[in-house]
Amino acid sequence: MVISLRAIEKSFQHKQVIAPLSLEIPQGQLIGLLGPSGCGKTTLIKMIMGMMKPDNGQIYVFNKTVPHQQLLTDIGYMAQSDALYTDLTGEENLQFFAKLYRLPKKERTERVAYTAQLVRLSDDLNRKVETYSGGMKRRLSLAIALIQNPTLLLLDEPTVGIDPLLKVDIWQELLRLKNEEQKTILVTTHAMDEAEKCDQLAMLRDGQMIAYDTPQALKARYQAKDFDEVFIKAGGRTQ
Repeated sequence: MVISLRAIEKSFQHKQVIAPLSLEIPQGQLIGLLGPSGCGKTTLIKMIMGMMKPDNGQIYVFNKTVPHQQLLTDIGYMAQSDALYTDLTGEENLQFFAKLYRLPKKERTERVAYTAQLVRLSDDLNRKVETYSGGMKRRLSLAIALIQNPTLLLLDEPTVGIDPLLKVDIWQELLRLKNEEQKTILVTTHAMDEAEKCDQLAMLRDGQMIAYDTPQALKARYQAKDFDEVFIKAGGRTQ
């Protein structure tokens, strides 16, 4: 398994954010995390990344206990909030992170060109990031998550604020990375069309996983026309 969560729990100020939760994610899967704001999606991503420690339970990524320094080169992480150097240009940001991963110069040049083209920033790489729109900053954050060609991608709402046409391109590339390069991708989303593209969906409410299956199986099981209805019928709303 690429990711193994074993009865992990997390609380903040005596409020449980993640209830005992277990999940196994194999290689080459695109997994969607769905749920309302505050349900624990971002906390879960941060714990898998190693930025937070669970109060109980164990997390393993590539059979290594999280946190583990060697995992940093294997994981591409895109946070919900952009963490960029706004006084640098887009290219300087990409070069900086590529150098952190010690990519050779030729590979750095190739990866900067590839990621910039993917998110349609090639013509804006010489502009300082402080002049970027919110959508452009999100696109640059996604490019940075991909810069070192990671095996595992953890993407926290990667397409929020991004042009609908570019969303299509980004998802086509995510599916290509999964299908052709066997990358494992864990993504949080609120978009129903994006949820349909996932191999498996994990629905969270109050830190608990209330449903986990393929999109088609979930809709069939709950006789639902969309995932909002699945969420409600699975226990996502108090009746």
